[in-house]
Amino acid sequence: MVKSIPDPGVEAELTLQFPHCYGGYMSLPNWRIGRALGIPIHVHASWFVVFFFVTWSLAVGYLPGTLPDLSVPRYWGMGGVAAILLFLSVLLHELGHSYVALRYHIPIRQITLFIFGGVAHMEKEPPSPRSEFLIAMAGPLVSLILGAACLGGALAVEYVFAQPGFQGLVVLASLLGMVNVQLGLFNLIPGFPLDGGRVLRAGLWAWNRDFNRATSQAALAGLGFGVGLGLIGAVLMVGAWSGTLGESIATNGGWLIFIGAFLFSAALSSRRQAAQRTSLTSVTVRQVMVHRVVTLPPDMSVQDAVDQYFVVHGFGGFPISSEGQVLGVLTVQDVQALPTGLWPWRRVREVMRPTSPAFCIHPDWSIMQAMELMAQGEWDRLVVLENDEIVGLITRSAIARFLQLHKA
Repeated sequence: MVKSIPDPGVEAELTLQFPHCYGGYMSLPNWRIGRALGIPIHVHASWFVVFFFVTWSLAVGYLPGTLPDLSVPRYWGMGGVAAILLFLSVLLHELGHSYVALRYHIPIRQITLFIFGGVAHMEKEPPSPRSEFLIAMAGPLVSLILGAACLGGALAVEYVFAQPGFQGLVVLASLLGMVNVQLGLFNLIPGFPLDGGRVLRAGLWAWNRDFNRATSQAALAGLGFGVGLGLIGAVLMVGAWSGTLGESIATNGGWLIFIGAFLFSAALSSRRQAAQRTSLTSVTVRQVMVHRVVTLPPDMSVQDAVDQYFVVHGFGGFPISSEGQVLGVLTVQDVQALPTGLWPWRRVREVMRPTSPAFCIHPDWSIMQAMELMAQGEWDRLVVLENDEIVGLITRSAIARFLQLHKA
């Protein structure tokens, strides 16, 4: 599953998407365990819960039923290996998404393994319906190929090496094959934000030429599938409790309710985000920008900048300009990165971050365009230019305040 990240600084106002939305549990810590395709790989704290659950369920249920008469430590060892391989399959699924996204020059911040599997954090939305379709399909395609390879390998081993010593390998390969096929097919459910829902959004986007409208419509399908999964899970649990179905079915029903609730919540968040994006598209930078712009001369010392500007005005950063031309920006973080003893001796131009055309924006552009520019350049503020003159400043904090007032 892939996730597009709202612009930094306004994440408190724009709800993150699942898979690319998490619930409140995502405030728990995560740890980096490596890199693949140049992308950091993280493991979320919730992953350990599901890892233990999968290992336990295999060690006490599935493996004893398919491979009787083995020792308990061997069951647990095989269960742990199988759980690791299952999550490796999830990682390959996410790398499939990421590989195609990188081909479209979409940066991937990181891949996180968590309780529901994995998520690739895309820095921005796909540029076209075609790219959205290909990125979304890449993950399920990888899972289905892995599933077919594992099942084919299991059949080959069982046919060529028809001996008891290879039975464990056959069972493990069969398990991986079935899970990967199920993972691929489940993600093709056409309910956003599942991969199938992103495929649906790509089609709707190509049809009506409106990304936010397509997102809202695909998320509506996600709401329906979330409710449907929850109802199926409830029916299974009632059947198990009444004795009509086996007791083991109750666990499956509980998981379906859990997944359905999560999908419903994620789809609802995506719909709300699409509505916010639609409303913000009509809001211009001119309506939100800070009109009082204070600039710094490039030859001022950092010490004077701190004493005469940062302390006096209390702003988090200032544009650097000379003869009406914007040269760069100096922020609190830039000043803090310089040892205090060097402040009197270093000039602002030596410490500032040089600007680029992406650092300036026209006042008639929308807030969404401003947020996209900030995300692409990793800026927390943009200079507003009209007729080559500085007329204002648009900052993340100003956008956040506007969103808070708009919500109120």
